[in-house]
Amino acid sequence: MSVRKVSLAYDGAVVAEVPETPVTELPQILQRGEAAARVMADMSRDERASILFRASQRMLDAKPDLARTIALESGKPIREARVEVDRAAATLWFSGEEAHRLAGEEVPMDAAANGKGRVGYTIRQPLGMVAAITPFNFPLNLSMHKVGPAIAAGNSILHKPASTTPLSALHAASILVASGLPKDALQVLVGSGAELGEALVAADGIRLISFTGSGPVGRGLLAKAGMKRVTLELGSNSAVLVLEDADLDQAVAACVAGAFSNSGQSCISVQRVYVAQPLHAQFIERFVELTRKLRIANPLEEDCDISSLINEQEAQRVQAWAGEAVREGATLVTGGGRNMATLQPTVLASVKPASKLNREEAFGPVVGINSFQSLDEAITLANDSRFGLQAGVFTQNLKAAWRCAQEITAGGVMINDVSNYRVDQMPYGGWKESGLGKEGPRYAMEEMTALKLVSWRLSR
Repeated sequence: MSVRKVSLAYDGAVVAEVPETPVTELPQILQRGEAAARVMADMSRDERASILFRASQRMLDAKPDLARTIALESGKPIREARVEVDRAAATLWFSGEEAHRLAGEEVPMDAAANGKGRVGYTIRQPLGMVAAITPFNFPLNLSMHKVGPAIAAGNSILHKPASTTPLSALHAASILVASGLPKDALQVLVGSGAELGEALVAADGIRLISFTGSGPVGRGLLAKAGMKRVTLELGSNSAVLVLEDADLDQAVAACVAGAFSNSGQSCISVQRVYVAQPLHAQFIERFVELTRKLRIANPLEEDCDISSLINEQEAQRVQAWAGEAVREGATLVTGGGRNMATLQPTVLASVKPASKLNREEAFGPVVGINSFQSLDEAITLANDSRFGLQAGVFTQNLKAAWRCAQEITAGGVMINDVSNYRVDQMPYGGWKESGLGKEGPRYAMEEMTALKLVSWRLSR
Protein backbone atom coordinates (compact mmCIF):
# COMPACT_ATOMS: atom_id res chain seq x y z
CA MET A 1 0.00 0.00 0.00
CA SER A 2 1.36 3.41 -0.92
CA VAL A 3 1.78 6.07 1.74
CA ARG A 4 1.32 9.83 1.48
CA LYS A 5 3.65 12.03 3.52
CA VAL A 6 2.10 15.10 5.13
CA SER A 7 4.61 17.93 5.62
CA LEU A 8 4.67 21.38 7.18
CA ALA A 9 5.51 23.73 4.33
CA TYR A 10 7.02 26.32 6.70
CA ASP A 11 10.12 24.22 7.32
CA GLY A 12 9.56 21.01 5.33
CA ALA A 13 9.25 18.78 8.41
CA VAL A 14 7.27 15.57 7.87
CA VAL A 15 4.20 15.62 10.11
CA ALA A 16 2.69 12.20 9.38
CA GLU A 17 2.44 9.35 6.92
CA VAL A 18 -1.05 8.31 5.80
CA PRO A 19 -1.99 5.20 3.78
CA GLU A 20 -3.47 6.12 0.41
CA THR A 21 -6.74 4.65 -0.81
CA PRO A 22 -6.10 2.41 -3.84
CA VAL A 23 -8.36 3.25 -6.77
CA THR A 24 -8.84 -0.48 -7.24
CA GLU A 25 -10.79 -0.54 -3.95
CA LEU A 26 -13.35 1.99 -5.17
CA PRO A 27 -15.98 -0.60 -6.23
CA GLN A 28 -16.03 -2.05 -2.70
CA ILE A 29 -16.09 1.45 -1.19
CA LEU A 30 -19.07 2.35 -3.35
CA GLN A 31 -20.86 -0.85 -2.40
CA ARG A 32 -20.41 -0.09 1.29
CA GLY A 33 -21.51 3.51 0.73
CA GLU A 34 -24.72 2.42 -0.98
CA ALA A 35 -25.57 0.06 1.89
CA ALA A 36 -24.88 2.83 4.42
CA ALA A 37 -27.08 5.24 2.44
CA ARG A 38 -30.05 2.95 3.02
CA VAL A 39 -29.31 2.91 6.75
CA MET A 40 -29.03 6.70 6.83
CA ALA A 41 -32.32 7.17 4.95
CA ASP A 42 -34.12 5.01 7.52
CA MET A 43 -32.90 7.14 10.43
CA SER A 44 -35.20 9.78 11.86
CA ARG A 45 -34.41 13.45 11.66
CA ASP A 46 -33.82 13.48 15.40
CA GLU A 47 -31.42 10.53 15.27
CA ARG A 48 -29.31 12.27 12.63
CA ALA A 49 -29.46 15.56 14.52
CA SER A 50 -28.37 13.89 17.75
CA ILE A 51 -25.27 12.45 16.07
CA LEU A 52 -24.34 15.90 14.78
CA PHE A 53 -24.91 17.59 18.14
CA ARG A 54 -22.72 15.01 19.90
CA ALA A 55 -20.02 15.35 17.25
CA SER A 56 -20.07 19.12 17.59
CA GLN A 57 -19.36 18.90 21.31
CA ARG A 58 -16.70 16.21 20.86
CA MET A 59 -15.00 18.43 18.29
CA LEU A 60 -14.85 21.28 20.78
CA ASP A 61 -13.46 18.89 23.41
CA ALA A 62 -10.73 17.91 20.95
CA LYS A 63 -9.91 21.51 19.97
CA PRO A 64 -6.27 21.54 21.17
CA ASP A 65 -5.37 18.44 19.13
CA LEU A 66 -7.45 19.42 16.12
CA ALA A 67 -6.05 22.95 15.99
CA ARG A 68 -2.50 21.63 16.16
CA THR A 69 -3.28 19.20 13.35
CA ILE A 70 -4.69 21.99 11.16
CA ALA A 71 -1.66 24.19 11.82
CA LEU A 72 0.81 21.42 11.07
CA GLU A 73 -0.74 20.14 7.86
CA SER A 74 -1.87 23.46 6.35
CA GLY A 75 0.57 25.99 7.82
CA LYS A 76 -2.28 28.03 9.31
CA PRO A 77 -1.33 30.07 12.41
CA ILE A 78 -2.43 28.22 15.54
CA ARG A 79 -4.77 31.02 16.68
CA GLU A 80 -6.61 30.87 13.35
CA ALA A 81 -6.65 27.07 13.55
CA ARG A 82 -8.49 27.25 16.89
CA VAL A 83 -11.09 29.53 15.31
CA GLU A 84 -11.51 27.02 12.50
CA VAL A 85 -12.25 24.25 15.01
CA ASP A 86 -14.89 26.45 16.65
CA ARG A 87 -16.46 27.15 13.27
CA ALA A 88 -16.42 23.50 12.22
CA ALA A 89 -18.16 22.53 15.46
CA ALA A 90 -20.74 25.26 14.80
CA THR A 91 -21.24 23.95 11.25
CA LEU A 92 -22.07 20.52 12.64
CA TRP A 93 -24.42 22.07 15.20
CA PHE A 94 -26.22 24.13 12.56
CA SER A 95 -26.50 20.98 10.43
CA GLY A 96 -28.14 19.20 13.33
CA GLU A 97 -30.63 22.04 13.76
CA GLU A 98 -31.44 21.95 10.06
CA ALA A 99 -32.02 18.18 10.24
CA HIS A 100 -34.92 18.97 12.58
CA ARG A 101 -36.28 21.52 10.11
CA LEU A 102 -35.95 19.49 6.91
CA ALA A 103 -39.43 19.66 5.37
CA GLY A 104 -41.49 20.24 2.27
CA GLU A 105 -44.64 22.32 1.91
CA GLU A 106 -48.28 22.18 0.88
CA VAL A 107 -48.95 22.67 -2.82
CA PRO A 108 -52.29 24.47 -3.49
CA MET A 109 -53.60 21.93 -5.97
CA ASP A 110 -57.09 23.38 -6.10
CA ALA A 111 -55.73 26.73 -7.26
CA ALA A 112 -56.03 25.12 -10.71
CA ALA A 113 -59.44 24.33 -12.17
CA ASN A 114 -58.59 20.66 -12.52
CA GLY A 115 -57.14 20.47 -9.02
CA LYS A 116 -60.43 20.46 -7.14
CA GLY A 117 -60.68 17.59 -4.70
CA ARG A 118 -56.95 17.08 -4.52
CA VAL A 119 -54.39 17.74 -1.81
CA GLY A 120 -50.70 18.00 -2.61
CA TYR A 121 -47.51 18.39 -0.65
CA THR A 122 -43.80 18.02 -1.17
CA ILE A 123 -41.31 16.01 0.83
CA ARG A 124 -37.51 16.10 0.76
CA GLN A 125 -35.76 12.77 0.56
CA PRO A 126 -32.03 11.98 0.64
CA LEU A 127 -30.28 11.48 -2.68
CA GLY A 128 -28.33 8.42 -1.50
CA MET A 129 -24.54 8.55 -1.74
CA VAL A 130 -22.73 11.85 -2.23
CA ALA A 131 -19.07 12.62 -2.87
CA ALA A 132 -17.31 15.57 -1.21
CA ILE A 133 -14.00 16.87 -2.57
CA THR A 134 -12.51 19.49 -0.28
CA PRO A 135 -9.52 21.89 -0.36
CA PHE A 136 -6.49 22.45 1.86
CA ASN A 137 -7.08 26.01 3.05
CA PHE A 138 -9.81 25.23 5.63
CA PRO A 139 -9.27 21.48 5.90
CA LEU A 140 -11.71 20.97 8.77
CA ASN A 141 -14.48 23.52 8.39
CA LEU A 142 -14.93 23.28 4.62
CA SER A 143 -15.09 19.51 5.03
CA MET A 144 -17.81 19.83 7.66
CA HIS A 145 -19.74 22.15 5.32
CA LYS A 146 -20.24 19.12 3.09
CA VAL A 147 -20.23 16.26 5.60
CA GLY A 148 -22.61 17.88 8.12
CA PRO A 149 -25.44 18.69 5.69
CA ALA A 150 -25.05 15.33 3.95
CA ILE A 151 -25.59 13.52 7.26
CA ALA A 152 -28.44 15.84 8.25
CA ALA A 153 -30.18 15.11 4.94
CA GLY A 154 -29.82 11.35 5.38
CA ASN A 155 -27.11 10.55 2.84
CA SER A 156 -23.89 8.57 3.04
CA ILE A 157 -20.66 10.39 2.09
CA LEU A 158 -17.42 9.58 0.34
CA HIS A 159 -15.01 12.34 1.35
CA LYS A 160 -11.78 12.99 -0.53
CA PRO A 161 -9.85 15.73 1.30
CA ALA A 162 -6.98 17.60 -0.33
CA SER A 163 -4.00 15.29 -0.65
CA THR A 164 -1.85 17.75 1.34
CA THR A 165 -4.26 17.96 4.31
CA PRO A 166 -5.93 14.60 5.04
CA LEU A 167 -5.32 14.53 8.80
CA SER A 168 -8.15 16.88 9.84
CA ALA A 169 -10.65 14.91 7.78
CA LEU A 170 -9.58 11.61 9.30
CA HIS A 171 -9.80 13.04 12.83
CA ALA A 172 -13.27 14.48 12.14
CA ALA A 173 -14.46 11.14 10.76
CA SER A 174 -13.32 9.38 13.94
CA ILE A 175 -15.28 11.93 15.99
CA LEU A 176 -18.45 11.34 13.96
CA VAL A 177 -18.13 7.55 14.27
CA ALA A 178 -17.64 7.90 18.03
CA SER A 179 -20.78 10.06 18.08
CA GLY A 180 -22.91 7.27 16.62
CA LEU A 181 -22.65 7.66 12.86
CA PRO A 182 -23.46 4.30 11.25
CA LYS A 183 -20.71 2.14 9.79
CA ASP A 184 -19.49 3.32 6.36
CA ALA A 185 -21.83 6.33 6.32
CA LEU A 186 -18.67 8.44 6.07
CA GLN A 187 -15.65 7.02 4.25
CA VAL A 188 -12.52 9.17 3.89
CA LEU A 189 -10.48 8.49 0.76
CA VAL A 190 -6.87 9.68 0.74
CA GLY A 191 -5.17 10.25 -2.59
CA SER A 192 -4.55 12.59 -5.49
CA GLY A 193 -7.27 14.51 -7.22
CA ALA A 194 -5.95 13.53 -10.62
CA GLU A 195 -6.41 9.83 -9.88
CA LEU A 196 -8.81 9.28 -7.02
CA GLY A 197 -10.87 12.43 -7.63
CA GLU A 198 -11.32 11.59 -11.30
CA ALA A 199 -12.42 8.07 -10.40
CA LEU A 200 -15.02 9.42 -7.97
CA VAL A 201 -16.46 11.76 -10.57
CA ALA A 202 -16.88 8.89 -13.02
CA ALA A 203 -18.20 6.36 -10.50
CA ASP A 204 -21.73 4.98 -10.80
CA GLY A 205 -23.98 5.23 -7.76
CA ILE A 206 -22.88 8.69 -6.64
CA ARG A 207 -25.82 11.08 -6.84
CA LEU A 208 -24.10 14.38 -6.10
CA ILE A 209 -20.56 15.74 -6.22
CA SER A 210 -19.79 18.71 -3.99
CA PHE A 211 -16.45 20.27 -4.92
CA THR A 212 -14.49 23.22 -3.56
CA GLY A 213 -11.32 24.11 -5.41
CA SER A 214 -9.88 25.72 -8.52
CA GLY A 215 -11.89 26.83 -11.53
CA PRO A 216 -10.13 24.64 -14.13
CA VAL A 217 -10.57 21.51 -12.01
CA GLY A 218 -14.20 22.37 -11.26
CA ARG A 219 -15.06 22.96 -14.91
CA GLY A 220 -13.41 19.67 -15.86
CA LEU A 221 -15.35 17.89 -13.13
CA LEU A 222 -18.62 19.39 -14.37
CA ALA A 223 -17.92 18.23 -17.92
CA LYS A 224 -17.35 14.64 -16.76
CA ALA A 225 -20.13 14.35 -14.17
CA GLY A 226 -22.85 13.29 -16.58
CA MET A 227 -26.26 13.22 -14.88
CA LYS A 228 -24.88 13.57 -11.37
CA ARG A 229 -25.80 16.71 -9.47
CA VAL A 230 -22.83 19.01 -9.03
CA THR A 231 -22.17 21.92 -6.66
CA LEU A 232 -19.03 23.96 -7.21
CA GLU A 233 -17.28 26.62 -5.13
CA LEU A 234 -14.51 27.88 -7.39
CA GLY A 235 -13.10 30.99 -5.80
CA SER A 236 -12.86 34.64 -6.71
CA ASN A 237 -10.66 37.75 -6.73
CA SER A 238 -12.79 39.66 -4.28
CA ALA A 239 -13.15 43.44 -4.30
CA VAL A 240 -13.69 45.82 -1.40
CA LEU A 241 -14.90 49.39 -1.94
CA VAL A 242 -13.96 52.10 0.54
CA LEU A 243 -16.19 55.13 -0.07
CA GLU A 244 -15.29 58.68 0.89
CA ASP A 245 -17.48 58.70 4.01
CA ALA A 246 -16.17 55.34 5.33
CA ASP A 247 -14.88 54.86 8.85
CA LEU A 248 -11.23 54.74 7.81
CA ASP A 249 -9.87 53.01 10.92
CA GLN A 250 -12.51 50.31 10.65
CA ALA A 251 -11.93 49.82 6.93
CA VAL A 252 -8.13 49.64 7.15
CA ALA A 253 -8.08 47.18 10.04
CA ALA A 254 -10.68 44.94 8.42
CA CYS A 255 -8.96 44.99 5.02
CA VAL A 256 -5.55 44.09 6.48
CA ALA A 257 -7.08 41.14 8.31
CA GLY A 258 -9.11 40.21 5.25
CA ALA A 259 -6.11 40.26 2.94
CA PHE A 260 -3.62 38.39 5.09
CA SER A 261 -5.47 35.96 7.37
CA ASN A 262 -4.48 32.39 6.46
CA SER A 263 -1.76 34.03 4.31
CA GLY A 264 -4.44 35.09 1.84
CA GLN A 265 -5.43 31.49 1.11
CA SER A 266 -9.17 32.01 1.13
CA CYS A 267 -11.65 32.04 -1.74
CA ILE A 268 -13.03 35.35 -0.46
CA SER A 269 -9.74 36.91 0.64
CA VAL A 270 -9.46 40.68 0.05
CA GLN A 271 -7.49 40.92 -3.18
CA ARG A 272 -8.64 44.15 -4.83
CA VAL A 273 -9.28 47.28 -2.75
CA TYR A 274 -10.74 50.38 -4.40
CA VAL A 275 -10.54 53.54 -2.29
CA ALA A 276 -12.17 56.92 -2.95
CA GLN A 277 -9.49 59.29 -4.26
CA PRO A 278 -9.57 61.72 -1.28
CA LEU A 279 -8.83 58.81 1.11
CA HIS A 280 -6.43 56.85 -1.09
CA ALA A 281 -3.05 58.09 0.18
CA GLN A 282 -4.12 58.03 3.82
CA PHE A 283 -5.63 54.55 3.44
CA ILE A 284 -2.40 53.15 1.98
CA GLU A 285 -0.30 54.78 4.70
CA ARG A 286 -2.39 53.24 7.49
CA PHE A 287 -2.70 49.92 5.65
CA VAL A 288 1.07 49.59 5.31
CA GLU A 289 1.60 50.58 8.93
CA LEU A 290 -0.61 47.72 10.14
CA THR A 291 0.75 45.28 7.57
CA ARG A 292 4.34 45.79 8.74
CA LYS A 293 3.30 44.86 12.28
CA LEU A 294 2.28 41.36 11.20
CA ARG A 295 4.72 38.74 12.48
CA ILE A 296 5.96 35.93 10.24
CA ALA A 297 6.69 32.77 12.24
CA ASN A 298 6.21 29.03 12.62
CA PRO A 299 2.43 28.46 12.68
CA LEU A 300 2.59 26.82 16.11
CA GLU A 301 3.90 30.00 17.74
CA GLU A 302 1.17 31.92 19.57
CA ASP A 303 2.13 35.32 18.15
CA CYS A 304 2.33 34.10 14.55
CA ASP A 305 0.27 36.22 12.13
CA ILE A 306 1.67 35.01 8.81
CA SER A 307 3.16 31.64 7.97
CA SER A 308 3.77 29.54 4.90
CA LEU A 309 1.57 28.93 1.92
CA ILE A 310 0.64 25.32 1.27
CA ASN A 311 3.89 24.73 -0.65
CA GLU A 312 6.86 26.58 -2.11
CA GLN A 313 5.54 26.40 -5.66
CA GLU A 314 2.47 28.40 -4.68
CA ALA A 315 4.62 31.00 -2.91
CA GLN A 316 6.79 31.31 -6.02
CA ARG A 317 3.70 31.77 -8.19
CA VAL A 318 2.18 34.52 -6.05
CA GLN A 319 5.54 36.29 -5.84
CA ALA A 320 5.84 36.11 -9.63
CA TRP A 321 2.37 37.61 -10.07
CA ALA A 322 3.33 40.54 -7.84
CA GLY A 323 6.54 41.03 -9.81
CA GLU A 324 4.65 40.92 -13.07
CA ALA A 325 2.23 43.59 -11.82
CA VAL A 326 5.18 45.84 -10.93
CA ARG A 327 6.71 45.38 -14.39
CA GLU A 328 3.35 46.39 -15.85
CA GLY A 329 3.35 49.66 -13.89
CA ALA A 330 2.15 48.92 -10.36
CA THR A 331 4.03 50.22 -7.34
CA LEU A 332 5.37 47.79 -4.73
CA VAL A 333 4.54 49.54 -1.46
CA THR A 334 5.75 46.89 0.97
CA GLY A 335 6.61 43.19 1.14
CA GLY A 336 7.35 40.92 -1.79
CA GLY A 337 10.17 38.90 -0.20
CA ARG A 338 10.03 35.14 0.15
CA ASN A 339 11.70 32.41 2.21
CA MET A 340 10.85 28.91 0.98
CA ALA A 341 7.03 28.67 1.11
CA THR A 342 6.55 31.84 3.15
CA LEU A 343 5.82 35.09 1.30
CA GLN A 344 5.90 38.46 3.05
CA PRO A 345 2.55 40.30 3.13
CA THR A 346 2.69 42.23 -0.13
CA VAL A 347 0.92 45.51 -0.91
CA LEU A 348 0.81 47.06 -4.36
CA ALA A 349 -0.73 50.31 -5.57
CA SER A 350 -1.90 51.43 -9.01
CA VAL A 351 -2.31 47.87 -10.30
CA LYS A 352 -3.25 47.91 -13.98
CA PRO A 353 -6.70 46.52 -14.86
CA ALA A 354 -5.22 43.90 -17.18
CA SER A 355 -2.68 42.60 -14.66
CA LYS A 356 -3.04 38.99 -13.61
CA LEU A 357 -3.31 40.22 -10.03
CA ASN A 358 -6.54 41.98 -11.01
CA ARG A 359 -7.89 39.26 -13.29
CA GLU A 360 -7.18 35.96 -11.51
CA GLU A 361 -7.40 34.52 -8.01
CA ALA A 362 -4.04 35.09 -6.29
CA PHE A 363 -4.68 32.84 -3.25
CA GLY A 364 -1.78 34.34 -1.35
CA PRO A 365 -0.80 37.30 0.87
CA VAL A 366 -0.93 39.98 -1.81
CA VAL A 367 -3.36 42.87 -2.29
CA GLY A 368 -3.70 45.68 -4.81
CA ILE A 369 -5.01 49.09 -3.72
CA ASN A 370 -6.36 51.44 -6.41
CA SER A 371 -8.39 54.64 -6.33
CA PHE A 372 -11.70 55.67 -7.89
CA GLN A 373 -13.44 58.98 -8.59
CA SER A 374 -17.16 58.13 -8.40
CA LEU A 375 -19.52 55.48 -7.11
CA ASP A 376 -20.37 54.49 -10.68
CA GLU A 377 -16.69 53.86 -11.35
CA ALA A 378 -16.27 51.92 -8.10
CA ILE A 379 -19.14 49.55 -8.90
CA THR A 380 -17.83 49.09 -12.45
CA LEU A 381 -14.37 48.22 -11.09
CA ALA A 382 -15.80 45.75 -8.58
CA ASN A 383 -17.77 44.03 -11.33
CA ASP A 384 -14.86 43.96 -13.79
CA SER A 385 -14.15 40.31 -13.06
CA ARG A 386 -15.21 36.95 -14.38
CA PHE A 387 -15.71 35.95 -10.73
CA GLY A 388 -18.43 36.97 -8.30
CA LEU A 389 -18.28 35.28 -4.92
CA GLN A 390 -18.39 38.06 -2.31
CA ALA A 391 -17.56 41.75 -2.07
CA GLY A 392 -17.23 44.33 0.70
CA VAL A 393 -18.34 47.96 0.91
CA PHE A 394 -17.44 50.55 3.57
CA THR A 395 -19.75 53.55 3.73
CA GLN A 396 -22.06 55.46 6.09
CA ASN A 397 -24.31 56.48 3.19
CA LEU A 398 -27.44 54.35 3.12
CA LYS A 399 -28.27 55.19 -0.51
CA ALA A 400 -24.75 54.28 -1.68
CA ALA A 401 -24.81 51.06 0.33
CA TRP A 402 -28.15 50.14 -1.20
CA ARG A 403 -26.83 50.76 -4.71
CA CYS A 404 -23.79 48.61 -4.08
CA ALA A 405 -25.90 45.81 -2.63
CA GLN A 406 -28.16 45.88 -5.68
CA GLU A 407 -25.59 46.37 -8.45
CA ILE A 408 -22.48 44.42 -7.44
CA THR A 409 -22.62 41.08 -9.23
CA ALA A 410 -21.62 38.69 -6.46
CA GLY A 411 -23.24 36.03 -4.33
CA GLY A 412 -22.79 38.15 -1.20
CA VAL A 413 -22.23 41.85 -0.50
CA MET A 414 -20.93 42.73 2.97
CA ILE A 415 -21.78 46.30 4.02
CA ASN A 416 -19.17 47.86 6.35
CA ASP A 417 -17.24 44.62 6.26
CA VAL A 418 -14.75 42.86 4.04
CA SER A 419 -15.41 40.26 1.37
CA ASN A 420 -14.22 37.37 3.52
CA TYR A 421 -16.74 37.85 6.32
CA ARG A 422 -18.72 34.65 6.75
CA VAL A 423 -20.89 32.99 9.35
CA ASP A 424 -21.39 29.31 8.77
CA GLN A 425 -25.19 29.17 8.63
CA MET A 426 -25.52 31.80 5.88
CA PRO A 427 -25.98 30.99 2.17
CA TYR A 428 -22.55 30.98 0.56
CA GLY A 429 -21.84 30.65 -3.13
CA GLY A 430 -20.97 32.78 -6.10
CA TRP A 431 -22.13 34.05 -9.45
CA LYS A 432 -20.41 33.92 -12.81
CA GLU A 433 -17.32 31.68 -12.72
CA SER A 434 -17.29 31.49 -8.92
CA GLY A 435 -19.40 28.37 -8.96
CA LEU A 436 -22.78 26.65 -8.85
CA GLY A 437 -25.07 26.09 -5.88
CA LYS A 438 -24.89 27.25 -2.29
CA GLU A 439 -23.27 26.12 0.93
CA GLY A 440 -24.40 26.75 4.50
CA PRO A 441 -26.18 23.74 6.07
CA ARG A 442 -29.75 24.64 5.13
CA TYR A 443 -28.84 25.54 1.56
CA ALA A 444 -26.50 22.61 1.04
CA MET A 445 -29.25 20.27 2.23
CA GLU A 446 -31.51 21.58 -0.52
CA GLU A 447 -28.85 20.48 -3.01
CA MET A 448 -28.41 17.12 -1.23
CA THR A 449 -32.08 16.12 -1.20
CA ALA A 450 -34.64 15.32 -3.88
CA LEU A 451 -37.98 17.13 -3.86
CA LYS A 452 -40.89 14.74 -4.32
CA LEU A 453 -44.53 15.72 -4.91
CA VAL A 454 -47.29 13.64 -3.33
CA SER A 455 -50.81 14.26 -4.68
CA TRP A 456 -53.94 12.81 -3.10
CA ARG A 457 -57.25 12.60 -4.90
CA LEU A 458 -59.91 12.75 -2.24
CA SER A 459 -62.95 10.49 -2.48
CA ARG A 460 -66.39 11.94 -1.82
